[in-house]
Amino acid sequence: MTSTPDPARPSGLDPRIAARLKRSADGLIPAIAQQYDTGEVLMLGWMDDEALHRTLTTGRCTYWSRSRSEYWVKGDTSGHVQHVRSVALDCDADTLLVKVDQVGAACHTGDRTCFDADVLLGDAVTGAATADQ
Repeated sequence: MTSTPDPARPSGLDPRIAARLKRSADGLIPAIAQQYDTGEVLMLGWMDDEALHRTLTTGRCTYWSRSRSEYWVKGDTSGHVQHVRSVALDCDADTLLVKVDQVGAACHTGDRTCFDADVLLGDAVTGAATADQ
């Protein structure tokens, strides 16, 4: 079961930004964290208006934890901090791209990225593993 933030909770997010966001039914928007200098995709987290506001104003990624039903700042417990370099909204206004300077692992498993442990189709150019090998 996932829990959503209280939609009645006031947010400090600029109303002009909030008006542009296309949120999921549970009031969240996916936020892709990408290493700013290498382009490496690190993780996907979820933000509501308040989490985005905190991310924009503190320079640290704040996400909504659907499993714990609370906000969390990446690195507060692990030390694996995400320093925000830029935040962009995609063309449909339904996904955020947060370019960060990642300190340590981005994945809760301790891996650098959440997308390197279970490759379903590898890069044909490099000869990486594919799902049917």
